[in-house]
Amino acid sequence: MSMTTAQVFELSKKQQLWAGHLIASEQVSEATLPNYSPIDNNPIGTIAKGNRQDVDLAVIAARNAFDTGDWRRMSPAERKVIMQRWCKLMHENIDELAALDCVDAGKPITECLNTDLPATIETFEWYAETADKVFGKVAPTGSDALGLIVQEPIGVVGAVLPWNFPAQMYAWKVAPALITGNSVIVKPAELTSLSAYRLTQLAYEAGVPKAALQLICGLGEEVGAALGQHMDVDMISFTGSTEVGRLFLQYSAQSNLKEVVLECGGKSPQVVFADALINEQTVEHILSAAFWNMSENCSCGSRLIVHSSQKEALLSLLQEGLKSWKVGLPYDPEVAIGPMIERAHFDKVVSYLDTAKAEGATLVAGGRIHEEVGSGWYIEPTIFDNVSADMTLFKEEVFGPILAITSFETEEEAITLANQSSYGLAASFYTQNIHRAFRVAAAIKAGTVSINGFSEGDITTPFGGYKQSGFGGRDNGLEALSQYTQTKTIWLVN
Repeated sequence: MSMTTAQVFELSKKQQLWAGHLIASEQVSEATLPNYSPIDNNPIGTIAKGNRQDVDLAVIAARNAFDTGDWRRMSPAERKVIMQRWCKLMHENIDELAALDCVDAGKPITECLNTDLPATIETFEWYAETADKVFGKVAPTGSDALGLIVQEPIGVVGAVLPWNFPAQMYAWKVAPALITGNSVIVKPAELTSLSAYRLTQLAYEAGVPKAALQLICGLGEEVGAALGQHMDVDMISFTGSTEVGRLFLQYSAQSNLKEVVLECGGKSPQVVFADALINEQTVEHILSAAFWNMSENCSCGSRLIVHSSQKEALLSLLQEGLKSWKVGLPYDPEVAIGPMIERAHFDKVVSYLDTAKAEGATLVAGGRIHEEVGSGWYIEPTIFDNVSADMTLFKEEVFGPILAITSFETEEEAITLANQSSYGLAASFYTQNIHRAFRVAAAIKAGTVSINGFSEGDITTPFGGYKQSGFGGRDNGLEALSQYTQTKTIWLVN
């Protein structure tokens, strides 16, 4: 039975929210971990603490299901019907799912209700429709043979999720992997397991076989590593830090050379050229790119590279625009900035505030820590000016609400600054010159480049990064389907 937002919040206060393993076995471990909300650092319930034995059980069930089970052998049209039924259940439970992400991740409830959960459901709906609309090919052979090129599900897929968009990243991984007939094992972030648990329960209610979609909660260094090192997992899809992404490549090399797809960190530039049209919409896009989701976003536009002729006027408009970015408890529908996800991450972001000041950047807006609110892990949206390319704030991913401003004089200098990063996930720039728009879009090394606005594209467009932001494939779009399939040639001799 679906819970309302208020009921979820009430259960969280009573420490009664739970996320456990959903494994097609009765022998799962019983260890648990306390679950604390970043909103006030109070316990809201518990989650299961998985281990290697749990992973082994899940992989055995997943392999058996893949080899002999109903899900893989269903027609694509049948899988589509079940996925659509699942989407209907998500719509019916949207308030509950949004509230779970709010209390678990500290995300503003308005954002969860109006952005994250609608996007989650849209992802499942879109991939459901691809089930019976992706075709193989016939090779152009002579009359003595028939060559078929077909796509088959890759097998057992491990989906290792981040904590910043719990429900949405679940959808990005599970929807394309499941609709192509794979057996999927989900490992949610230990900080945010609640919505993944509920979504998986709804999947079973819709008719997804339990062995085809399983959930193992627990720590990354235990459950995530065990999935990455497992000899019978065929593919890992991971979103998270570049540091952990490297580990999955090592795990693959040390085990069965499983396929690995990584979506990792970012240090995305926003470039404002001298001819850019600066209006209310422009300011809104720049601030959203910089501070949306408390800047806990891999594509966060944390570097604002501005032509010197535009900087003074733009800075004034940005400071005015920040007044509407309310900091506070994310239960409040007016709040735009909630807490950092945990104490360790809060301390890390605060250290960047201190480092920026020590290295000579100029604080022009924000910078206040709201210790009086909830957990105290609330940081105002902050802008530093005069950030040079050799400063820490220009180079390192902060994953917190700090925007670094750097000025430039020429188009060539702007492109150099934009590309002066080990990351290449996303970028945006502003110009009214159509020729410049195409030149700069081609020159910037990033997986997604948006012009005259901040965007990650939509479900139809692939999302992933260049350089140390990504490896092996893309989320979203039809392109995501290929990473969950194997290409097979069938050659018939006449």
